[in-house]
Amino acid sequence: MYKRIKGFLDRFFALIGIVVMSPVFLISAILIRADRHGKAFFKQERVGKDGKIFMIYKFRTMKSTDVAFDTDHAVIEDDNPSVTAVGKILRKLKIDETPQLFNILKGDMSFIGPRPLMPVYLEEYEEWEKHKFDVKPGLSGLAQVSGNGYLEKKGRSYYDVYYAENISFKLDVKLFFKTFLVILKGEEYCLKNVPEEQIKEMERKYSPAETDEENE
Repeated sequence: MYKRIKGFLDRFFALIGIVVMSPVFLISAILIRADRHGKAFFKQERVGKDGKIFMIYKFRTMKSTDVAFDTDHAVIEDDNPSVTAVGKILRKLKIDETPQLFNILKGDMSFIGPRPLMPVYLEEYEEWEKHKFDVKPGLSGLAQVSGNGYLEKKGRSYYDVYYAENISFKLDVKLFFKTFLVILKGEEYCLKNVPEEQIKEMERKYSPAETDEENE
């Protein structure tokens, strides 16, 4: 039942959020332009539900997005020399992600869900990790409130797939409010690493080899 109304609730609250956040959008855009490092907004290809590619919207926080990405550590650190002074503030307060309210309004994203990554990371995904695409990506989510950039790649994937398996209204509300703790305390404070055995159990669950053996 919840899955059927989740999209409606997302769009409804995204519209309210856009109206409420409009002064913040304006101030952020002015500050970014004053910093003279390009346009205030930028868009980039990301992978969404069922592997669909969409354009994600963000406030510009870097002098250039042409940086080397570590496929095992998808998050750009705030001390990266390409991050601007204004960008550091926006990233710390998570304001840089707020233009994704328009992605939610369009139906590409949800408030809560796995973080959408660039298509280049797909090459590194194992089959079990791709189950994160069973649901819409989110502005925040289980991995984001459990350490995000401080998690190893498979730890983030575990949280993403776990969320896709256990999506519920109660879980979404819990993760929504926990996001504010991350903003106040920081990602490292909320770090909760996933035990190796839990990751292996998830891998076995979706292993084609395991499934074939069970069917024999």
